[in-house]
Amino acid sequence: MEKKEYQLGDVVQMKKPHPCGTNEMEIIRMGMDIRIKCVGCKHSVLVPRTKFESKLKKILRSNAVTDEESN
Repeated sequence: MEKKEYQLGDVVQMKKPHPCGTNEMEIIRMGMDIRIKCVGCKHSVLVPRTKFESKLKKILRSNAVTDEESN
């Protein structure tokens, strides 16, 4: 299985939905643990990186800044 490249500010889809019903989360802090915030109810949770990577389904919107956007 290929490793997904995610970064701070990305909106990702998780394999299982949050209790509010959505499975879209925004990455708001990265390190050994990753803090994600539910797009639906704005609840945030701190998840160990290995657990986050095992539950990550796909990246929906990337926060990557291109050269054109930075100018």
